[in-house]
Amino acid sequence: MDWKVFAATFAAVFCAELADKTQMVGIGMAAKTGKPISVWAGSVAAYVIVTVISVFLGSLAARFIRPEMIRYVGASLFILIGALMLLKIL
Repeated sequence: MDWKVFAATFAAVFCAELADKTQMVGIGMAAKTGKPISVWAGSVAAYVIVTVISVFLGSLAARFIRPEMIRYVGASLFILIGALMLLKIL
C-alpha cells in the first residue's frame, strides 16, 4: 500500500465531507429515529458502495482519458455548478 497516496486521499475526502449534505442527512436521520448505530451502519454501507463505484469508474476512465483531462473536466464542472448556484439557477 502506498501510504502517501492513502494519507492524501484520506485528508482530501475527510475535508471534503465535513458538513456536507450527507452529514446533514445523517444528523437528521439519527435525530428523527433515535437509532444512531443503525444510521451510522447505513451511512457507512452507502458510502462504501458509492466509493467503490467511483474508484471503479475512475480506473476505467483513466484507461481512455488522460488523468489531467479528468481533473480539468472535474474542476470545470465544480466551477459551473458553483456559478449556477450563485445565479440561483440550481
